[in-house]
Amino acid sequence: QVQLVESGGGLVQAGGSLGLSCAASGATFSITDMTWYRQRPEKQRELVATVNIRGEVKYADSVQGRFTISRDAAKTTLTLQMDDLNIEDTAVYFCHVEGLGYWNRTRYYPDFTSWGQGTQVTVFP
Repeated sequence: QVQLVESGGGLVQAGGSLGLSCAASGATFSITDMTWYRQRPEKQRELVATVNIRGEVKYADSVQGRFTISRDAAKTTLTLQMDDLNIEDTAVYFCHVEGLGYWNRTRYYPDFTSWGQGTQVTVFP
């Protein structure tokens, strides 16, 4: 019901900055929470930052004070500004949304979650 496409990953030197963007399309009106996850090499996927339907944000302790999550009012774009990057931030970053069920004409679409394809961020010394 919602399609997500991330962009903005790449190579950056430690201490540098990088911005990620996630474009959402489809039933964006039904989106509640929008979240960035990451998966570091040989690690489980972990939450990085999230913003809920009220605009409240939360960050993982490891990125607090360095990363900033934001979204537009239409919930069509989610961004992650990453500053003071370090090698441990190297990961594939994923955009994720949760949405509430809705009717479209005569068909009901239940609550859903969607993932983007991921974008690689590599921080080098």
